Amino acid sequence: MKPTTPQEACFEAGIKFGTLYHQFAGTPVAPESSDSLAAAMEDAIENQPFCTAVTVDILDEKLRKTLAEQSADYTELTGEYMEVELIIEYDGCTVAASMAMDGDYPRMQVDDVDG
Repeated sequence: MKPTTPQEACFEAGIKFGTLYHQFAGTPVAPESSDSLAAAMEDAIENQPFCTAVTVDILDEKLRKTLAEQSADYTELTGEYMEVELIIEYDGCTVAASMAMDGDYPRMQVDDVDG
C-alpha cells in the first residue's frame, strides 16, 4: 500500500527532527551563544526539502540554572534545553510539528495536518 500524502508529509517532519536532534545534541551551549546556535539550527534544517519554517527556542533560564550548579561555563545541548516547531509543505499538505520535553524525554510530535 502506497503511503498517503499526509503520511509522507509526516515522515518528512520526522526526518527533519531526527536530523536536528542528532546533529546538534552535544553541542556546547551557554546563554551567551544560544541565539546564534538556534539560528544556525534553523538555517540548517530549513535547507532540507519541504521544510518551510523552523523555530528553535533554546531555554536560557534552564541553561542558567544548570550552569549555576556546575563549574563549567557551558553545558551540552539536549532536548531539555530547547523547544522546536517546524512546518512541512509536501504536495499540497501542510504539517505542523513540535518538540518539547515530556517528563525526561524530548517528545517530537505532529500537531496538525492540513490537506
